[in-house]
Amino acid sequence: MQCERLNLSGDPVGLAEELRALVPAPEAVADQVSEIIARVRASGDDALRFYTREYDTGGSTPAALRVPEAELDTAEARLDETVRDGLRQAIDNVTRVAKAGLADEQTVSFEGHDVTLREVPVDRAAVYVPGGRAPYPSTVVMGVVTARVAGVREIAACAPPGADGEVNSAVLGACRLAGASVVYRMGGAQAIAALAFGTETVRPVDVIVGPGNLYVQEAKRQVFGKVGIDGFAGPSDLMVIADPTAEPEALGLDLLAQAEHGAGSLVVAISTSTDLIDALQRRISDEPETEAVVRFVRVDDLEQALAIAESFAPEHLQLIGTEAEALAPAVRHSGCVFVGPASGTAFGDYIAGSNHVLPTNGAARFASALSPIHFRRRFTEVRIGSDAATLARAAAPLARAEGFELHARSMEARIRENGT
Repeated sequence: MQCERLNLSGDPVGLAEELRALVPAPEAVADQVSEIIARVRASGDDALRFYTREYDTGGSTPAALRVPEAELDTAEARLDETVRDGLRQAIDNVTRVAKAGLADEQTVSFEGHDVTLREVPVDRAAVYVPGGRAPYPSTVVMGVVTARVAGVREIAACAPPGADGEVNSAVLGACRLAGASVVYRMGGAQAIAALAFGTETVRPVDVIVGPGNLYVQEAKRQVFGKVGIDGFAGPSDLMVIADPTAEPEALGLDLLAQAEHGAGSLVVAISTSTDLIDALQRRISDEPETEAVVRFVRVDDLEQALAIAESFAPEHLQLIGTEAEALAPAVRHSGCVFVGPASGTAFGDYIAGSNHVLPTNGAARFASALSPIHFRRRFTEVRIGSDAATLARAAAPLARAEGFELHARSMEARIRENGT
């Protein structure tokens, strides 16, 4: 791990920008991703198989892109009982929280017309499940369950196969438990391209969600417009603000847990206590090296810490210790906030019920955690009745001011029809 200590000596915004610059930006892979997307659009399944051999199976022939139903049933049956129990509780908890995010239909009534806000699910959605360093059955739960709660009829899941050409069995078992409609053995930017544009085997979807490396997230960015996406959910980051009362062992494990995601992960601990920072640094140095970037920041007061966090806009923000926890109501820019010594970030990754597909790369300034709203779209239903003439008289001058004579006449035609 790249571990260093920093002292805030100037502008908190500047320090936040310095921290962000420690890990690669999406633009670093934009050209490679464009080439992959173009090849998949042109060659379909052949391109998918080429890139799977190139990046996932080490040159060996990939298995069929679509995972058979019988294989999903077998994977579910082979789940370790404790893993199955954990997945079922996670499914229940995520379902309860996701249901709270559904919106009811609302109608706004005027004197002579009504405007109704209606919300409907998209027809087809896809959940990208990362591979690489480890399998992520938990991501299956976060994505597939949320899409199902949203009412999506067809939910695809995909995950990159390993060197043996197979997707991890726990991931497949989770897909069956969570209710995925179809599962594909594919990953990387090529999977995003296939889901957006379709191939001989892969049916195109309306929305693609899920975390992944820079290539996956840049691909989502490049296909946005053809499909909807949840946002940038790339390599993980964690910022911890802790006062001197924080217990270093548990906090050190929280930092290490996020560093466990490896390359591209950024972990930052901020405190007014030099002693706490010393203890955390010792605790982390006892563990094996990873490719994560770790920084410790000493500040004079926790208001400075909050200013750094607000500018950094972390994926995860932990507030530990009485003084730090008191900052919670002031937080505006974070994917998810964990408050209190027992509220380790790892609970949010698995079982708390909050969604672990969160905005990264500072996107928490404007983006939200994955929720049913990402799989639903709102539109309005307009029914104009007795006040058509009144509305037309008010709006026709506006249309003419914009140079749209026929818009004006279209509305004014209703005046004549109403005889007023």
